[in-house]
Amino acid sequence: MGLAMSYLRVPPVLEGEPDPGRVARHIFGTADWRRRGAPGLFELGWAWQAMHYLVTGDPWEGRQPESDVVCGGRLLTEDGADELGMDVIYLAPDRVKPTADHLAGTPFGRVAGRYDPAAMDRAGVQDAGRLDGAARDRVFKPAYEGLTEFFKAAAAEGQAVYKVMA
Repeated sequence: MGLAMSYLRVPPVLEGEPDPGRVARHIFGTADWRRRGAPGLFELGWAWQAMHYLVTGDPWEGRQPESDVVCGGRLLTEDGADELGMDVIYLAPDRVKPTADHLAGTPFGRVAGRYDPAAMDRAGVQDAGRLDGAARDRVFKPAYEGLTEFFKAAAAEGQAVYKVMA
């Protein structure tokens, strides 16, 4: 297993700080950030790249708002990954709402047709070689539904989304 992805919903200004980079260092600079952020946390885990593939049809690229579900946003830690021990991607509130709307308007059945573990493996999708036919409905359908609810809640609250890769 490789990298895992976690999502955290955060107000656009946290404790008077509007800068996403400083907010990220404030939140993720402590070991207990998952416990402290639990109400606004969603764990996609190892399935992040396969989910991106299902949503966009590509292991890395895609159009907005589809690509914003997983890989899209602003990388905040290009120089700070060593400091935090993780990569953090920031998705501003003005991109959260279109992403939430896209997910809500795109039922899982419309992206499920892209589920092909062999093709995903050939495309270089992380851990695709270990997927079986049942994983589509066992792993990815509930994850997609969870992401839909997560983004819907973030949009309703006007929140930003921070995506953590570790």
